[in-house]
Amino acid sequence: MKKKMPSAVVVLAVLGLAVAGYFAYSANRPSVPAPAAGAPAGNGAGSFALAVEVAPVKAVDFADDALAVGSLKSAESVMLRPETPGRVAAIAFRDGALVSKGSVLVSLDAGIQEAELLQAKANLALAESTHRRNLELLARKFISQQALESSAATLKVQEAAVSLAEARLAKTRIRVPFAGVVGLRNVSVGDYVKEGQDLVNIEDITTLRADFKLPENYIGRLNKGMALEVTSDALPGERFTAALEAVDPLVDQGGRSLSARARLDNRDGKLRPGMFVRVRLLFGERQAALMVPEQAIIPGAQPAVFKVVDGKANRVPVRLGVRRTAQVEIVDGLAAGDVVVTAGQLKLRDGMEVRAVGEGAPAAPAANAK
Repeated sequence: MKKKMPSAVVVLAVLGLAVAGYFAYSANRPSVPAPAAGAPAGNGAGSFALAVEVAPVKAVDFADDALAVGSLKSAESVMLRPETPGRVAAIAFRDGALVSKGSVLVSLDAGIQEAELLQAKANLALAESTHRRNLELLARKFISQQALESSAATLKVQEAAVSLAEARLAKTRIRVPFAGVVGLRNVSVGDYVKEGQDLVNIEDITTLRADFKLPENYIGRLNKGMALEVTSDALPGERFTAALEAVDPLVDQGGRSLSARARLDNRDGKLRPGMFVRVRLLFGERQAALMVPEQAIIPGAQPAVFKVVDGKANRVPVRLGVRRTAQVEIVDGLAAGDVVVTAGQLKLRDGMEVRAVGEGAPAAPAANAK
């Protein structure tokens, strides 16, 4: 009896391990969910339909315009520089003041130029007197014709010398080329300035020019004089009217863009040259334009979309128009009310069955009341 006890213990231990292993396997085995009520059994056609997001083609009215950014420039702008070196003798303006055309802003020391002018005038007076006397002497046949011609030539040389001296003297007076506002001067009385040195800038800000760029596809829609709207972040809520003045005939090869310029009235002085502005070109109003989300467009040499018809996705080539706030116009290829795929195109092939979700998906049928 004592010899049979170890065998019984071994048997019981083995049975215990087997039962424990079974329960452990049962507890960790993945459960298989039961099919939902009403779900199709097997692999029916509906189980292969690809779920895609869709949206309808909408006919909307919007303002046909183009937006761009640019900067303002003065109608006329110049940096005054002396054409001759010299010492500043007088400054006849205050920084930021209005100045009129022709007024003297800066005077250089002109002592030498004035002396040269007096000398040239004295030589001219002598040449005139000599030429008059030679005319009288020739009438009496006391001198030859050659002597008279020599005095006439001398007279012309002295007249030219006076004109030259006057021009040199005039260059010591820096005058205003056009009416405007002077900037901040860079010199003081007593400074010695060199030829071409910056003195002060002048800006005509009663009229400003707005320079901006547009994509080259607008080239056939830009006309001189068309209306523009200009706004500035520095003046929120204010809008300024401008007119298209010119378009550069050269298209930028780097960005394929057009450089354009508009002119706007600034007599109230609210705007300043150099300001950043936003430009809006008004082409008119568009009626019943067909618009789809941008993500519906399949890019390529020929843009296309997937149109959902009877539960199938059909690839349709389209012609695009303008873009507005994540929407793009369809000029040709679709009609209002068509449903297009907006997400999931990467897995689609022409003619595949799809299950539509999103704003353009058909509404679920209402349950029949019993």
